[in-house]
Amino acid sequence: MKCQFCGKEESLPFACNYCGGTFCSEHRLPEAHQCTGDLSSRPVIVTQPPSTFSWQNTSGGYTAQARRASIFSRIEVRDIVIAWAALGFAFYFAYQRSAYFSDVGVPTGLAISLATVGSGFVLHELSHKFVAEKYGYWAEFRMWPMGIVIALATSLIGFIFAAPGATYISGLSASESQNGKISLAGPLTNVAVASIFLPFALIAAGSLNLLGLVGFSVNMFLAVFNMLPIMPLDGAKVFSWSKLFWVAVFAPLALLNLFLLFGL
Repeated sequence: MKCQFCGKEESLPFACNYCGGTFCSEHRLPEAHQCTGDLSSRPVIVTQPPSTFSWQNTSGGYTAQARRASIFSRIEVRDIVIAWAALGFAFYFAYQRSAYFSDVGVPTGLAISLATVGSGFVLHELSHKFVAEKYGYWAEFRMWPMGIVIALATSLIGFIFAAPGATYISGLSASESQNGKISLAGPLTNVAVASIFLPFALIAAGSLNLLGLVGFSVNMFLAVFNMLPIMPLDGAKVFSWSKLFWVAVFAPLALLNLFLLFGL
């Protein structure tokens, strides 16, 4: 879809709450696209200068430096919650006929799916956001409605195309290296989350054991899936930045997932 202000193609456009138009990330704000809607209801944000600066001791004295705060808009929170819920249901549908959920009821299975997918998906997207903000860019998550539909539809056949949205960055053009590192943060976060679930899978019993098994497998799947070198997945940007880094991360993830799929 094209931005109504500049005509740029945008796969996940931003909808203005005031004029109803759709715009790219650069023109998402009302003042950026010369919004003609009623802005009288727009909230006024009051900043407090003392809390927005940090002081660094340098050779010439103390220097004030701007300190960026991570801000979550209502739209971003809404999109994350919707995408999380959709993925949670999708993984539940996919696992429902497997050995994982064969001995548990629907409420338990759904709760475990939402908890494990929630930790993996939300932290994955937040890692993109925080790394991008560290580089000085604006970053927000936007859901992809068609991606959510595809995830739910493919889950019914036992495989999930898990691309319910993406974290978009805006500002000065990011370098290929920065884009690669921002993208790599997501899959590596899933590996870290999977390692947290692993002890429960190995030594716990009952529902905690199931939580560990599902949490480990879901996060390892999200890690390797997102490292596939196809757009709009993270792997495409990592591959473009450094093929060596891509191979070093993707190869062991792919082997481990094949072992989980066929060796357990």
